[in-house]
Amino acid sequence: MDSTDLSNMDMDKFGCLDLAKRIWAVAAIHGQSSALADLHADLVTKFQAGDRLVYLGNYFGRENTAVETVNELLTMRRKLMAMAETSKPDAFVYLRGAREEMLTKLLQLQFAPNPGEVMDWLLGHHLGAVLEGYGTQEHVARAISREGTLSISKWTSSMRRNINIHSGHGAFFSNLRRAAFTREGKILFVHASLDVSRPLTMQKDNFWWDNGRFDDIDAAYYGFLRIVRGYDHANRGLRLNHPHTATLDGGSGRGGALNAVCFSPEGDVLDHLSVPTP
Repeated sequence: MDSTDLSNMDMDKFGCLDLAKRIWAVAAIHGQSSALADLHADLVTKFQAGDRLVYLGNYFGRENTAVETVNELLTMRRKLMAMAETSKPDAFVYLRGAREEMLTKLLQLQFAPNPGEVMDWLLGHHLGAVLEGYGTQEHVARAISREGTLSISKWTSSMRRNINIHSGHGAFFSNLRRAAFTREGKILFVHASLDVSRPLTMQKDNFWWDNGRFDDIDAAYYGFLRIVRGYDHANRGLRLNHPHTATLDGGSGRGGALNAVCFSPEGDVLDHLSVPTP
């Protein structure tokens, strides 16, 4: 396929890892804040001038650790920016994962034609722990979703206030990106998958919901030599040997490990960090 013109990309939706000498990518965290802190402790010792850092979504899991996890992400950013000549604000990109997409839908619940059914689906996908972390019990959220639009609007507004109470959390969620790429357009970072028949700007929900064909990608995609994802719905583990793709999900929070992998701007694996999780 022809290369994608990255010069006209909407940078409110996509992240560009500019002037990257190396790129560190962190897989789906799933609320494992302690493992993330351990991973960060190792990563700080390896981070170099010109390195860039991208997190590939699904920061939340089934445990009530949402606040701690986001705090750790923000603390790491501050640490790296404090290192002389190492990192600038645009050296970090945070992707929106399926969990964060669910939270976005929840905060827009008043616009749903069937809010009760939407809430049941979200809670069935373990978003209750995130709600609890930001001050709402699951049974309360379920009850409110059965009330009228005005009550739901008041509740979603209160949820936003509860998020904003925690320093930096509101800005964090407002700046999540759909995908990220190097300025040279050789390596693309996504959350779970993409549809290779569609250009980058027309993926819609394909970034978050795995189509089961990611491992079948056998050619460059619009000029990208390698596509790296952070979450595998099938939980099949770390896979770095495919020439055109890489899956970093080691099963964090599901009996596996939390991984961070360092890539060259061309997509070659340069280093790998791994921390076990429950």
